[in-house]
Amino acid sequence: MAIKTKQNDSLKRIEQEVSALRSFVIGLAGKDPEGNYRPEFVKKVLKASQEDIVGEFKDSQSFLNKVNGN
Repeated sequence: MAIKTKQNDSLKRIEQEVSALRSFVIGLAGKDPEGNYRPEFVKKVLKASQEDIVGEFKDSQSFLNKVNGN
């Protein structure tokens, strides 16, 4: 039983280390040369990237019409 407990303790420690490394890497990915992105902005962009496309533009004129609210 002692071997099983050692293995469980080792596994828990490894899981904690992986979690810490994941947080570190995500923290690095959220930075750019100009500074950090606001967490609210990152969440909003990630959520929007998973949503279905609402429309598409066929040419530059259709894009400008949409931007201008026409």
